[in-house]
Amino acid sequence: MNIIQTLEKEQIEKIAKEIPDFKAGDTVKVYNRIADADGKERLQAYEGVCIARKNAGINSNFTVRKISFGEGVERVFPIYSKNVAKIEVIRVGKVRRAKLYFLRALRGKAARIAEKTTFEKK
Repeated sequence: MNIIQTLEKEQIEKIAKEIPDFKAGDTVKVYNRIADADGKERLQAYEGVCIARKNAGINSNFTVRKISFGEGVERVFPIYSKNVAKIEVIRVGKVRRAKLYFLRALRGKAARIAEKTTFEKK
């Protein structure tokens, strides 16, 4: 491991953030810290489908896409940012790709992603 990777690993451990296990195709809800005009801070939820995830140490990020008022909106969130308060996984998607950029061209029911079903042993 070189010096840069060691430093990044130390920074990630210092942040000590609880990050759930999610991948492209999962529906996630991201709670983002927003600073109001009067100096107050609040959390704003952004829910959508994770269409891409880039794992690059401290520079890791993920892209979330949602449909807002009939228009597709995408946001890129850095995973280890202090502005990202919490990430919740709502649904686990069943996909066979790492990057789901093809969803940009699809509309309506065609843009849905099947949910992965898990069977528990009794």
